[in-house]
Amino acid sequence: MNEDVAFIEDQVDRHHAWFARCLPMIASENIISPMAREMLLTDFGDRYAEGLPHERYYQGNTFVDEVEDRVVALARKIFRVRHADPRLTSGTVANMAVYFALLEPGDIMTSVALSHGAHISSAKFGAAGMRGVNNVNYPFDVDRMNIDVDGTATLIKLVKPKVAAFGQSVFLFPTPLADLRDAFQEAGCTVWYDGAHVLGLIAGGQFQDPLHEGADVLTGSTHKTLPGPQHGILLSDSDDEKFIKRLQRAVFPGVVSNHHLHAMAALGITLAEFVEFGREYAAQIVRNSKALAQALHERGIKVLAEKHGFTESHTVALDVAALGGGAKLSADLEKANIITNKNLLPWDTSPVKPSGVRLGTQELTRLGMRESQMDEVADLFARVAVKHEASEKVAADVAAMRTEFNTVHYCFTKGAEAHRRWRIA
Repeated sequence: MNEDVAFIEDQVDRHHAWFARCLPMIASENIISPMAREMLLTDFGDRYAEGLPHERYYQGNTFVDEVEDRVVALARKIFRVRHADPRLTSGTVANMAVYFALLEPGDIMTSVALSHGAHISSAKFGAAGMRGVNNVNYPFDVDRMNIDVDGTATLIKLVKPKVAAFGQSVFLFPTPLADLRDAFQEAGCTVWYDGAHVLGLIAGGQFQDPLHEGADVLTGSTHKTLPGPQHGILLSDSDDEKFIKRLQRAVFPGVVSNHHLHAMAALGITLAEFVEFGREYAAQIVRNSKALAQALHERGIKVLAEKHGFTESHTVALDVAALGGGAKLSADLEKANIITNKNLLPWDTSPVKPSGVRLGTQELTRLGMRESQMDEVADLFARVAVKHEASEKVAADVAAMRTEFNTVHYCFTKGAEAHRRWRIA
């Protein structure tokens, strides 16, 4: 075998073996189902389909078009919307489509600040800045870890943004969109909700329903709380055909050429599974987050938004400044097979050495864990963070725990044996 091929194959195999012994708790990740993963290995991944179904610039899309039609229908059903576009190749690309469709260089957009949990695509050094957008940040209630509603309403009325954007990467609580409707109307702005992190919770009826609370467009990635492939989607319930055409043209030819047909097919399987299992899965994610937050709090770890129930989503945010900071602790946890990430908190100035750690429960839930296991997870976490036990000892106990949770739940079982070698869990 070629040396480079052997090396790459070995590293991938080692990665899979390692993650089968870990507690994966990064809030932006999840495990795709075996049946959906099978779609990623098909001939769809070798083909091209520019444009809309049945209006392609290439031949050979007979069956691709039928699949995409079904994916669109599933998305429209789950999110109760008129328009769904699954051609985006990631959540950030979906956000770029919104910038191209709705904003010109120099236009004002209001959004959450990066240090308050926003995604980098809304930052000056991200897609928003590269589009030339003049971004103005909302006032933020640090205690509630949410926008300050009165201050935000005042800001929107004052600056009259072309687009009022909402959405976060540290997304603990629903955005009070309904309370801002008067401000939106007075400003005459379009409302955009980046639901990348909470898309599965929205679909499962466990967070909020932004497109029916005042948002005009919803974007998201499809591999977080929605446990599908790394892909993107754009949704709207608008009946304005010109508005929808602007969005479609921003997708293609704006930011997408071919749209990764194998991932689109895998997304279809994920959406079909979500019709069957999504509400149950989303509800368990939130229950697990609340249980984990409470258990960590009881072990002396500072969990944000304590007075407000810690979280209503998949995410738990920790202030670990007293435990060495986010960079050090996340590295220590990794040695113990607990996979997390350092994260900016509202008072931080350095993204390299922040005081926070962000946790997500969506993947642990996907593995079949429930509230009682969150207590065990918190104990393992505290053994590293508070008791400073040897990482090798904790890692062994994490691996032992994972032996009981090595099957993907909330999905169809057909095809589960097809990828025994490639299973993460």
